[in-house]
Amino acid sequence: MTNPEIGMLQLGLFIFVILLGFPIAFTLIAMAIFFGYIAMGTRIFDLLVTNTADVMQNDVLTAVPLFLFMGYVIERSNILDRLFFSIQLAARNLPGSLAVATLITCALFATATGIVGAVVTLMGLLAFPAMLRAGYDTRLAAGVVCAGGCLGIMIPPSVLLILYGATTATSVVKLYAAAFLPGFLLAGLYVLYVVTRALINPKLAPKPPELEQPPPFGEVLWALMTSFFPLFILIMAVLGAILFGLATPTEAAAVGCAGALLLAACYRALNFERLKEATYLTARTSAMVCYLFIGSWTFSSVFSYLGGHEVIEAWVKSLELSPTMFLILAQIIIFLLGWPLEWTEIIIIFVPIFLPLLKSFNIDPIIFGILVALNIQTSFNTPPMAMAAYYLKGIAPPHVKLTEIFAGALPFVFLVFITMAIVYIFPEIALWLPNALYGR
Repeated sequence: MTNPEIGMLQLGLFIFVILLGFPIAFTLIAMAIFFGYIAMGTRIFDLLVTNTADVMQNDVLTAVPLFLFMGYVIERSNILDRLFFSIQLAARNLPGSLAVATLITCALFATATGIVGAVVTLMGLLAFPAMLRAGYDTRLAAGVVCAGGCLGIMIPPSVLLILYGATTATSVVKLYAAAFLPGFLLAGLYVLYVVTRALINPKLAPKPPELEQPPPFGEVLWALMTSFFPLFILIMAVLGAILFGLATPTEAAAVGCAGALLLAACYRALNFERLKEATYLTARTSAMVCYLFIGSWTFSSVFSYLGGHEVIEAWVKSLELSPTMFLILAQIIIFLLGWPLEWTEIIIIFVPIFLPLLKSFNIDPIIFGILVALNIQTSFNTPPMAMAAYYLKGIAPPHVKLTEIFAGALPFVFLVFITMAIVYIFPEIALWLPNALYGR
């Protein structure tokens, strides 16, 4: 066999093994060592050690555990119930007010934590039963929770964008600026969809019973000031410091950690047990990310050494695709990969395969990254491996069927596709802010 054939065998065998359920990080390392030893002998061990040192010294990746710790602390600070209640009061006159409050709460909370499973689970315990008690359609309520819980993947400070930046050598600051408007465009489309459906068919989202004495404006304002604004100010301070060049993502994340601890203390939710849980979860997730990077960089190096990237690049170029067709093909592949794989594996392992082709098709890597970040949200809500649906099913009342959750989430998947099309047709939606702040 020629070397490129061995490289394609390496990729195919890797996909087969992970579909069997083996741990991805260690499968990557094992495959890289096995095929690397065939290709380059004992030098593969030097490469593995070098890649390990590079990952541990990567300044960009330092922000990952800090943002994770910030998210886990906020998740345990008992702010979610206060936040949902205050936004519910503020949005009570809108059609589908409970669903709108759920989406806004999800957007803010997901932005603060970026942990899809945690947001979907917590909102499933808090907002989902409230919507069902109010007479909401089960599918609509489930779709709102599942879609809203995934917004943290896209809206900064997104861990996904940090990993994409580290993988592709793209500025994380510019990625954050580029993701800002598309992320809130998607959240706005979610809200617009819910309000429109509630207007067309009020039975899907009945208005809550009128209060005998609606809460005075001062009470609503106080509820927002003690729940919404503290978290909003913390997030905006972190993002503002990054976007306006006052701090690097790592420095801003460190300040965010301090702010999260202060917020938890103010809510009297900071104790040793919760701090220990947040630290443990941060260490576990960070270790997983680091091992994935070590394995993927070594795997990709061996794959390139064998000529695997050249085979894929030659095959794609032989199709004589236009830039639009190439983008559609790449996004379809990423969409399909989202069924068996987590987003971390897609970003670290498969996105680099497309990178050499971006220059050939004159595609901005920032636009490609934003489209990937949007696309990956669909994997959490698309059957059969819709993890957000399984998170919600795990804590939903017994009468709620998994098929109902799937059906409720699918319209929001189509809204993601619409957002992707809008961003591609009007790329300035993503590029205007980074160009305005940092120049072209």
